[in-house]
Amino acid sequence: MNKRNYQRELDACIARHEAAGERPTLLLHACCAPCSSYVLEYLSKYFAITLLFYNPNISPTAEYEKRAAELKRLVDEMALSSPVQIASCNYDASEFFEAVKGLEQEPEGGARCTVCYTLRLKAAAAYAKAHSFDYFTTTLSISPLKDAVRLNTIGEALGKEVGIPYLCSDFKKKEGYKRSIVLSNEYHLYRQDYCGCIFSKQQRHNP
Repeated sequence: MNKRNYQRELDACIARHEAAGERPTLLLHACCAPCSSYVLEYLSKYFAITLLFYNPNISPTAEYEKRAAELKRLVDEMALSSPVQIASCNYDASEFFEAVKGLEQEPEGGARCTVCYTLRLKAAAAYAKAHSFDYFTTTLSISPLKDAVRLNTIGEALGKEVGIPYLCSDFKKKEGYKRSIVLSNEYHLYRQDYCGCIFSKQQRHNP
């Protein structure tokens, strides 16, 4: 079976809507400001975007608040092709700890991360369904450390469950990750040195 080209699929989706003169609504799950920078620059040309900063995996609370504040500052300061809204959501770290119970010792990128991706994308799918978005997706695939196939597989399955299409993507393509670094420097964004959860922080600082 041929490997799917998610960037080509995204290009085709954008082209269809452009040809029809449409600007679909998109619920974009955002993991942090640096990863969101390129994705917003790129997708705001074609979609009416609402950001959902749902990340109960981030610890401690001060780290969560810092990342949330940076995302808001980026949206306020960045020159985007169309306005971007930020959806309000609650922060409850217990949701993450309950979801990954028993997986605390898993290596970074393993089964614990799959559960974490699912937790966050499930919330995004539910929000997209409740507010009748045309699509939903996540910024997570921009990271070289994140598996785009796994993310898109989870997203598509959840999209089918709720009846809202998941916008397949691999934002690392077209040098998206490199562009995010340039934009992070341009807007002086805080770039964290661990994914977000306490377990990734421990592995980062105690390899």
